[in-house]
Amino acid sequence: MRSLSPGENQPLPSSTVIIQVRSASPVNTSALLLTSAGRVRSDADFVFYNQPSARGVQYRDEGQVDVVTIDTTAVEGTIETIAVTASLDGTGPTSFATAGVLQATLFDANRTPVADFVVPGLTSETAVVCLEVYRRGDAWKVRALGQGYDTGLAGLATAYGITVDDPDPVPQQPRVADPQPWPPTPTHTPPAPAAPVPNPAVARPSGASMQSELFNPAHAEVQSHGIAKQGSKMCRVGMNGEIMARQGSMVAYQGNLHFEALGAGGIGRMMRQAMTGEGVPLMKVTGQGDLFLADNASEVHLIDLDGSDGLTINGANVLAFDSTLQYNVERMHGAGSMSNAGMFNCVFTGRGRIAITTNGTPVVLNVAGDTFADPQAAVAWSSSLRTSVKTNDSFGLGTLMGRSTGERFTLAFAGQGFVVVQPSEQPPGGMIGGTGQGQDAGVGGMLGGFLGR
Repeated sequence: MRSLSPGENQPLPSSTVIIQVRSASPVNTSALLLTSAGRVRSDADFVFYNQPSARGVQYRDEGQVDVVTIDTTAVEGTIETIAVTASLDGTGPTSFATAGVLQATLFDANRTPVADFVVPGLTSETAVVCLEVYRRGDAWKVRALGQGYDTGLAGLATAYGITVDDPDPVPQQPRVADPQPWPPTPTHTPPAPAAPVPNPAVARPSGASMQSELFNPAHAEVQSHGIAKQGSKMCRVGMNGEIMARQGSMVAYQGNLHFEALGAGGIGRMMRQAMTGEGVPLMKVTGQGDLFLADNASEVHLIDLDGSDGLTINGANVLAFDSTLQYNVERMHGAGSMSNAGMFNCVFTGRGRIAITTNGTPVVLNVAGDTFADPQAAVAWSSSLRTSVKTNDSFGLGTLMGRSTGERFTLAFAGQGFVVVQPSEQPPGGMIGGTGQGQDAGVGGMLGGFLGR
């Protein structure tokens, strides 16, 4: 499969092609059928979720990706170009600067991937033309474009001749800012009102006969596909397929969902988890509906993996992840059983989103040189980092008598990447996942996992 750069083109591999648009944040995918003047003939040439087909072009939502299918033999002769676009849907980040990876992949009629384009350099844009499929004589070609618009789907559509009516004003809904670059932006706490409000009720749910500040839009369910944050200590999963989640983390759900316990997954992982206490007691959730997950009111954070690096994480801090990610329990090279996850940790690779938890608001350290963290506070780090153990206390009579600084062992990280450190030396979940406390950390987890405690 060829990776395209902006402006590059190549012939179509077949008369029928499939274009998949994938984004780390919720987007609306559309296709515009353009004449030689670079404009649509009418609104009928605008293909999107509410008008999913035109002659030779079809749109389909497949959950994790949006799909545009183009049959060039059925496209009318006056159409010279088909522009495939993506625009933020308004429920996530305010621009593509913090929206994560935007990727368009071209497949032939047999769904064999042929070309791939990751849109680079996006900043304030809210809508992007990803690819163009266009005529060149009697043949058809595809071009990587990456042209952005700051005015969203409405501005993009207007630029191509679509008439966009001004929408009726709607109440402002809470915005979910994830995914966002690491380190995450601290949540701003609004100032308290200057004077108490006699009646705290600000809204009333449909059919309700009572009022309360609980009905404030800030407490309303977020609307999105896949894993998203619901406030700071819960995540909501818009289900249309399957995800993997920590056993016992479900706090509520709506719709038709099925829960299946999986353990650590696989005989090899089961053996390692039995020896070390490390791993994630998983459940697979399938179906359609809304799923809400939390872990003892721990802070929830989202990380999007693009396949370029893996994420090493203590199993006790895993809340949920896309089934597209690969998961394994691996030995932490260079570190012994004094770490908060014993000698093994969970390693996630591939493309997809993972929700992790921390005990308090973490700090994310950018590792450019040697970096050190308390083994009980290190939550996750780039798998490409090299780990080792640094001994801080000198061994002597005081050590034999039990006197110690309490910081005898420190995890050392080297290379290029990041380390997530929580403001606590006890990961969420207490003893679950092979964690221990004090001098029993790691070793206690090993014995507890082996004995089934």
